[in-house]
This record gives sequence, C-alpha cells and structure tokens, in this order.
Amino acid sequence: MRLIFLSIFAALTIGLSTQSDSYDGMALIPSGEFKMGKDIQNGLGFSPDHKVKVDSFYMDKYEVTNREYLKFCQETGYNLPEFWNTDIFKSGEKYLDYPVVGINWEDANKYAEWAGKRLPTEAEWEYAARGGLVGKDFPNGDKWTKESAKQDSTGWKNLIEPVGKYEPNGFGLYDMGGNVWEWVNDRYSETYYKEGIYDNPKGPDKGANRVIRSGSWHSGEMCYKVFFRKGLIYNWSDFAVGFRCVKDIRI
Repeated sequence: MRLIFLSIFAALTIGLSTQSDSYDGMALIPSGEFKMGKDIQNGLGFSPDHKVKVDSFYMDKYEVTNREYLKFCQETGYNLPEFWNTDIFKSGEKYLDYPVVGINWEDANKYAEWAGKRLPTEAEWEYAARGGLVGKDFPNGDKWTKESAKQDSTGWKNLIEPVGKYEPNGFGLYDMGGNVWEWVNDRYSETYYKEGIYDNPKGPDKGANRVIRSGSWHSGEMCYKVFFRKGLIYNWSDFAVGFRCVKDIRI
C-alpha cells in the first residue's frame, strides 16, 4: 500500500513539475482592457481605435530562435526554413541565438503546435507589445531609437540581432518593435477594426493574408509602432519575418 501511495505521489509530482516547466522562457501577461489601433488619417487598417479586452496568457519573452526551430525540424523531419545557412540573414547553425526567419504562417503554426503553444491573436500581440503603457506609440514609450529597432538610416547596416539584446518592455518582452516581423494568428482585413469587437477578438473568418506585427531591421519607423499592422500571404516565406508563441493558462 505504501509503495502504491509513493508511486501515485511521484506521478503527481512529475505532472506538476512538467506543468511548471512548460512556461519556461515565457512572461505572464495579465488580463486587461486597452485601446487597440490608432485614429489617424490614412489609417492603413489600424483605425478606428477601439476598446478591447483580453484574458491573461503567457507569451514567449523572445522571438523563436534558429536553435529552437532547428530542434523542431530535427525531431519532426520538417523542412528547414528558406534562406537557411544564409549569413546576411543570420540564418543557420552559426546563428543559433538569432530569430528564425524564412518561415511562412503555416510553418510558424506547425512549430507552435509541436511546442504545445499557439500563435498569438492580433489583440494579444498588441496588448502585450504595449507593456502596460497607455497611449504610447512604441513598446517602451513615445521615443523611437535606431538601437531599439536594430536598424540604421539605410535599413541594412545592423541587420538581424540576437534575441534579447536590448531592454524589454514593461511586461518583460524583448524585440516587440524591430528585429523581425512576427506572424500572428489572425487573418488580415483593413476594415476589421470597424466591427469593434470587444471581448478577445480573433480576426475575420476569411482571407488568405495573415497579420504580421513589430516591423523589422528592414522597416521604417512607422512599422515599429505598437498599432501598426500589415497583411502578408499565408504561404510566403520572408527574410525579415519570424514569430513568437503564446500559451493559455491552465486552470
């Protein structure tokens, strides 16, 4: 009887440890309400601003790295990214701590499923990027710097940097403005914000384009703003697009 009890206790302990470990490398994003988008002329799909509520979740502190994506490919037999082993894009085994690029939306989604995670909704991404700040345009406030965006005036000099090189935002997330664009789960529509969905919006039901956020080393200043959004065809692999994942809180 004592042996059976100890076996059950050990199994429960292992289960708890696994659940705890499953959030390693992630930041807890508290539930909250925020103004999503921006009311400006020629809003390019990010107006009108509208009030949105998101539930709490965990988000990767860093963009998914070449190291992490390589492990996924090795364990599943999935194809390596386009541009793999291309020095200018910091892709390949020489650059394990750099964000993976050259992956399309489907690739990112497959990785997320394998990792027991998912891609963030667009609302989750913007809420997390704001880092608890209200009415600010950039992840760390109103000021944009070339250093935080990892780009010089030509858009080429600094290229991609290792993840986490610069200061995080208020939620402990790195590179939410610049370095590489990030796929999110939502389909893209320029008119979707007009629907004004309040509770955990998940984007339109139809459309081949998916949303990318954050801007990259090859973007202009406008793209680093937390409200800026862009659509990209779901099966397109780009040298400046990566991703990060989120995970629901188990109750």
